[in-house]
Parts: sequence; structure tokens; C-alpha cells
Amino acid sequence: MERLDPQPPASDPIWAGHKPGDGAIYERVCLSDALGAAAGANVVPQVFWAAQAPAVNVDPEQLAREAVDKMLLTGPAIASPRAAGKYVVGVPMWMWVNESPTTYGPNSASASLAGVTVTATAKVSKIDWKMGDGRTVTCNGPGTAYAASYGKQESPTCGHTYTLTSATQSGAKYAVTATATWTVDWQVNGGGGTGQFTEVRQSQTQVAIGEVQVVR
Repeated sequence: MERLDPQPPASDPIWAGHKPGDGAIYERVCLSDALGAAAGANVVPQVFWAAQAPAVNVDPEQLAREAVDKMLLTGPAIASPRAAGKYVVGVPMWMWVNESPTTYGPNSASASLAGVTVTATAKVSKIDWKMGDGRTVTCNGPGTAYAASYGKQESPTCGHTYTLTSATQSGAKYAVTATATWTVDWQVNGGGGTGQFTEVRQSQTQVAIGEVQVVR
């Protein structure tokens, strides 16, 4: 099958009510007809209209979002505060998360369509901690793991100090939500475009805050 070149004028009945912009006129000779022509028969090619395949409109950012779907990103893997931990009013709490490709990044994946491939790389840029007492702490990193040698120091990177016990809260615990903002950078392989967007993922935990009782 071959596309006629030049194409017939728009007034030609072969367009069968269609317009040149709707498709094109093609010529086809079947194998059986070709064999007949080789034997000396008079063969008339089939001429007909056919719709053109629609052009594929590739949105590179949409491909980047499809790549992110492959990463299976989750909320932060909260290491502290632990739901079973023991914490006290007035004593600095250290918050930190475990890092992995799905919980913190970096994480990369690609998606393709119509010959265009986009590669996306995602990494957590900040974590907003809602502490359950009306306070929100924003940390621009995974936090620092606590060690006993730090004593009652405040965390140098991510921490909070409760001023009231959790006794009046549901279950006698504060509900803590850690919301990670993932920054996604994407680029079209081979050049042709770059961009950035963000994704949000959450994790929850609960923390009991008591107070030290002085016995006299």
C-alpha cells in the first residue's frame, strides 16, 4: 500500500465526502492481483481513502509522574518518636527518620511513550511534623539519631519539647503526623526538556508524654 503523491484534488469523488485534512488517498495492489499482472492480466489498483493515524501528543511531565508511580514512594519511616517510647514534659525530644529509596530517596525511574523517554529523580526536601499539641516543626533533613551521650541536649537538626502531658488526649497519647515533601526533578532523555514538581506522602504515629513526679 502506498500513499498517492500528489494527492487528488479535494473535488475528486475518491475522497468519499472526506476532506484532505481528514486522511489521505492510498493505492493498494493485492498479492493475487500482482500475480495476475505477472501473467499478463490487466490489473486495476484499488484506490481508497484512509484516516491518518493521529499524532501522539507527549506530555513529558505526565511521563515523569508515571515514572514516580513506579517508585512506590511512601511516607517517612519514623524512627523517633516511637509509639512505645517513654517521653517526658520539658525534656527535648529528638525526631528522625530512616532513609531508604522509597521513604526518603533519592529514587529514580523512567517512563516512555511514542519514542520519548523521561527520567525522574525524587528526594525528600522537607518533613513537616504535626506534634499533636498544636505545634508544627519543619525539618529540612532526616534528623539526627539520638545517643545517650547527648543527655538532655536539644537535637541540632529536628526536635520538639512538649510542655503538657498527653493525659487529656485520646488514648492518652498525642497523634503525630510526619508529612514528607518529595521534590521530583525530571528530564527528557537526549535533551528536549526538564522540569520539577512535588509529591506529598504521610506517616502517623502516637506518643505518650508523661511528667516526672518528685517523691518527698
